[in-house]
Amino acid sequence: MVRLPKRSEVPEEQTWKLADIFPTKEAWESEFNEVASMAGQVTKFKGKLGESAKTLLACCEALEALMKRLVKVVSYASLHLASDGTNPEYQEMAARAMSLAARIRAETSFVTSEPLTLPDGTLEKYLAEEPGLEPFRITIEKMIEQKPYQLHPDTEAALAALGEVLNAPGMIYERSRTADLSCNPVPDSKGKLHPMTFGDHEDHLDMVLRRNAYAETTRVMKAYQNTYAGTWGTEVKKSVTLAQLRGYESAIHMILHQQEVTVDIYNSLHDIILTELAPHMRKYARLRKEVLGLDKMLYCDIEAPLDPEFEPETTWEEASDIIINALSVLGPEYTEIMKNALENRWVDRADNLGKRTGAFCSSVYGVHPYICLKWDNSLRTALTLAHELGHAGQGVLAQRYQSFSNTRPTMFFIEAPSTINEILVGNYILSQDSDVRRRRWLIMQLLKTYHHNFVRHLIEGELQRRLYALAEQGRPITASLLNKVQGEILDEFWGGEVEIDDGARLVWMRQSHYYRGLYPYTYSAGLTIGTAVAKAIREQGTPAAERWIEVLKLGGTKKPLELSMMAGVDMTKPDPIREAVAFVGELVGEAVNSF
Repeated sequence: MVRLPKRSEVPEEQTWKLADIFPTKEAWESEFNEVASMAGQVTKFKGKLGESAKTLLACCEALEALMKRLVKVVSYASLHLASDGTNPEYQEMAARAMSLAARIRAETSFVTSEPLTLPDGTLEKYLAEEPGLEPFRITIEKMIEQKPYQLHPDTEAALAALGEVLNAPGMIYERSRTADLSCNPVPDSKGKLHPMTFGDHEDHLDMVLRRNAYAETTRVMKAYQNTYAGTWGTEVKKSVTLAQLRGYESAIHMILHQQEVTVDIYNSLHDIILTELAPHMRKYARLRKEVLGLDKMLYCDIEAPLDPEFEPETTWEEASDIIINALSVLGPEYTEIMKNALENRWVDRADNLGKRTGAFCSSVYGVHPYICLKWDNSLRTALTLAHELGHAGQGVLAQRYQSFSNTRPTMFFIEAPSTINEILVGNYILSQDSDVRRRRWLIMQLLKTYHHNFVRHLIEGELQRRLYALAEQGRPITASLLNKVQGEILDEFWGGEVEIDDGARLVWMRQSHYYRGLYPYTYSAGLTIGTAVAKAIREQGTPAAERWIEVLKLGGTKKPLELSMMAGVDMTKPDPIREAVAFVGELVGEAVNSF
């Protein structure tokens, strides 16, 4: 019987070292109980924040101390769940941690709402007269910006108390995808069965295996489409309702306000990339169809290897060396962070039953980041690893140089540090090998990166853009509607070069990004910034690299457009977007000429 190993059967060296957070589950339990009793250290300031700047400072410090400890408690539980969503003990730990977080956020919500009931100018006066508030300046200034949309403190407390319920759509989706969705083993062209989890093998060089896996994933998705439509529809309705309650023009305006970018920039990314990139990608699709000898191009064929005889493999150790050498251009401090991550089990690289699909990085304040992926000894996965290490590098540098509340930039900027690493590592591999075949393979990988971030995720973003607009008009979000709109977007982009079948129309079921606000489109922002910065580093060397590291150290102390500008990229103009699209066109042209 072909099956994935259980978590207990995975070699320890392939797993992350959660003992760096807590040495044992008993230690976690003890900290859980202590944190559960700490809210009173913050709530004792309730009703007193108008007394003085020193009172507000003491309250902010107490809240930060509490949140630092809460983050560790929640992270330990959620990372265990990510490693094996089928484990009942991990499910319980995660549920308890999330309930604790929701309760604490409800009890401490007054820290945000109460100061905004004070007379205008009070908070500005506090900042001017109390130097100790400087580490909290960004937080307080964001509170002031939020004031026009703030509800009554009692209402804010009620919403915070319902935080676990309001976040339920994302939890239900993720729990279902990791613990309940079950795929059957699928055969390859030689009849060998391969165990699979949701979405596995869909870029495999073996066409029979690739298409069988795609068909199996489609079969499984169809069985859940109405449930997942209801789940995502609830998430959309939640955002629309909250935006109306707070007085925003729309849910999109509300979420972009949180990301600190304008609707014009949001629309510009969608409109320019989806329109101007489409001709390049259609040309690339025609090349793929011809080279692969396909009678029709399916969604699963978009990222299939074009040279089945040449699929470079690499060991974990070899990939680590490549990444370290490639990123050494960013300086010794950054390189040391990468070494620590690769050598000291910051990465969970096993493939086991119940492990969360996809790759992600989670930074735990006061400890270090953790990366989740499935290592398969391929050079392609080495690029994915480099991507997640970009998140880790940003997390470590921001925590090293900023206070707790100032470590994370808004979502608009969050994918820039990751995508730039992917490009730098790809460029490094290209520079180390003059072999024509290997260069062609690398170009395919870079195109895969751009397809993933500029096409796949932006099409997810376009689905959000259209569905939120329909929801604002009172249109119910159903599976039928999602399939229809998803199919229309894909057909518009690919222009008939890719067959939009049931599997393609169901791709809205594949991502948890939909439950994190307007997350999908931000990949295109990150890749636009990353493309420009990588080019500057290639052309200017150390000055550009040092400038980028200084930007990473700033964390969330600047707005995302300021961070981009400091890195040398003006995202208020369409030029960087068009330059990135043009670069993709150059890659496609070189790919076409290489066959």
